[in-house]
Amino acid sequence: MDIDIDKDVCIGAGQCVLAAPSVFTQDDDGFSTLLPGREDGGDPMVREAARACPVAAITVSETAS
Repeated sequence: MDIDIDKDVCIGAGQCVLAAPSVFTQDDDGFSTLLPGREDGGDPMVREAARACPVAAITVSETAS
């Protein structure tokens, strides 16, 4: 699974952190970022976090094996 956060679109609403706190956090400026080592998106709530984003700044896609 590949997770992309468009930093130009993110408004720092924090819905991703509420939906998947084991994957997302907010940086010092309040914008969404991935926790270190969680880039693989192993948490089943990652897709819910992407859906919860009010500006659709998070994209989740399957990585080819």
